[in-house]
Amino acid sequence: MARRRLPPDQRRNELLDTGARLFATRPYDEVHVEEVAEQAGVSRANLYRYFPSKRDLFAAIYRRAADDLLAVNTIDPAGSILEQVSAGLDAHLDYFVANRQTVLTANRVLSGDPMIQAIISDELAELRRRLIDAVVCDGRRRAVAAATLHAWLVFVRALSVDWLAEQNFARTELRDICLGALQGALDRT
Repeated sequence: MARRRLPPDQRRNELLDTGARLFATRPYDEVHVEEVAEQAGVSRANLYRYFPSKRDLFAAIYRRAADDLLAVNTIDPAGSILEQVSAGLDAHLDYFVANRQTVLTANRVLSGDPMIQAIISDELAELRRRLIDAVVCDGRRRAVAAATLHAWLVFVRALSVDWLAEQNFARTELRDICLGALQGALDRT
């Protein structure tokens, strides 16, 4: 690809887009920074000016994906919580399917990486905060709801990653299991 000058923000986004495409479909170990640089039309040294390592590039891609998913997962307390959570779950599952290797890398290959875990933890904490605020409860009931929603989000993450890796049951079953667990949990708070 021919090299061209771009403002730093555009160049960074181009590198993220190129890396995201490669990480989405190939295992982490099969994606090389040289290939990302080449496909983005920059030198390897230029890529390293933006991202000091492959892990940093991957983390920036995953952070952007988490931010994008949070942007589409808004909760309106006036609406049905279950319907809104269902829509948010669908958005996450759509991303998971389209970016299978990225999700598996973040949750399996780099599962012990503090930077990746911080991204996942931040996203789960924000989702929990939004859900707690939408449930509109206070005092002890709020504390129970917070703990329950935290556990539910971890359950959904673990089940979704297992489903993505194994694909031994249907997506609709995954969705129904997750929503059923939430309904059951919320009915108890």
